[in-house]
Amino acid sequence: MTGRELLDYFNSREAAKLFSSLYGEDGIEGSRQRYRRLVEELIENFSKADFPETSGELRVFSVPGRTELGGNHTDHNRGKVLAASIQLDAVAVVAKRQDNKIFFRSEGHRDVTLDISNLAVVEEEKGETEALIRGVAAELAARFSPVGGFSANASNMVLSGSGLSSSAAVEVLFAKIFDSLYAGGKRDALELAKIGQKAENVYFGKPCGLMDQTACASGGAVAIDFEDPSNPKLKGIGFDPAACGFVLCIVNTRARHSDLTPDYAAIPAEMKAIAAFFGKASLRELDEETLMSCLEELRKGPGDRAVLRALHFFGENRRVDEMLAALETIAQEADKTGAKAQGAMDEFLALVGESGDSSSELLQNIYSVKNPAEQGIGLALALSKKFLGGKGACRVHGGGFAGTIQAYIPDKRLDDYIKLMEGVFGSGTVTVLRIRSSGVTELDFPVQ
Repeated sequence: MTGRELLDYFNSREAAKLFSSLYGEDGIEGSRQRYRRLVEELIENFSKADFPETSGELRVFSVPGRTELGGNHTDHNRGKVLAASIQLDAVAVVAKRQDNKIFFRSEGHRDVTLDISNLAVVEEEKGETEALIRGVAAELAARFSPVGGFSANASNMVLSGSGLSSSAAVEVLFAKIFDSLYAGGKRDALELAKIGQKAENVYFGKPCGLMDQTACASGGAVAIDFEDPSNPKLKGIGFDPAACGFVLCIVNTRARHSDLTPDYAAIPAEMKAIAAFFGKASLRELDEETLMSCLEELRKGPGDRAVLRALHFFGENRRVDEMLAALETIAQEADKTGAKAQGAMDEFLALVGESGDSSSELLQNIYSVKNPAEQGIGLALALSKKFLGGKGACRVHGGGFAGTIQAYIPDKRLDDYIKLMEGVFGSGTVTVLRIRSSGVTELDFPVQ
């Protein structure tokens, strides 16, 4: 579509249906304004050279953030994870160019310009958006895919530093843009996720796993088994907490994330140290019984905390299977308020609580030992448990040590929960999440 056609479409009933499916009924008007602003700014501020010489066609792409439902710190040891895409997304309005230059503008960030005629790693770009774009283009080229230039105006609503995978959403977004503009857009979600991960690992310089990109790209709730990390097994699940009377949300404790890299790095390192004791590369190759038979030697070697973290891994892997079974039962029940569905939801919430307790007690990622006076996550969990009184669940969300918790709140008590938590952690610290069924996508806008 041209810019004018898109602006007209955004006012239509069809657009309202699309925005409702992506963002919920209460997100329709805000989405109209957001999308209109992106198109209008692209038309007004970008030079004519940024548009195709023949048509001025604009294309629109969206990638959701993700929330972790189960499997805290398991993926890096080839474990199992439950995750779900959410309504908070990265959107880009894109114009294809006739050269190899990229112009990328995103609200709240500096403009990015680069030429992808050079697809080699640029050391000075590591840690920057340029590295992600160049890395994605390079990985596509390595897969014998044509790549070229584009200009994009973007808006990323995935909260940074919240464990919702803002950077992974952007990586998958770039992969989808290149693939759709130059290769027909036929690559599946998992391949786009792998391309994004490779760019982050090699070009951006961050040794991340594949979980974040896979969850963002896939859409809906998904179980991911990383036994083979290069080819994880995915299983989609139809899950909507609201249908069972609960609201899924995260609470940002606004604790500092600085100097936490050693805390994060120690978790996979200590788990792998336990595996290495037995000649294995990861805990997935080990079993809990073997670990338990050598506790005396392990305490002298990798140490007590490493043993506890390994025990968390084994327990969390089992919980993911049990959580998946509960969610599948809920999905099979047409009446989500029926006894069977409610019983399965109660079981799922109990497992969420167990996951949180295991993270607190065994994984020990609730606060940093370098700063024991700052325990925002522990405080948020304690307040949430006291508020819920067993009628819901909460757990640490994402990497831990600082940042966010996740909570399932009975829908009729949401306002009271927000009032309590924002009274302690500040206005706007509670974000309500909605599970979005679609993953990475180029939005289809039929001409009116």
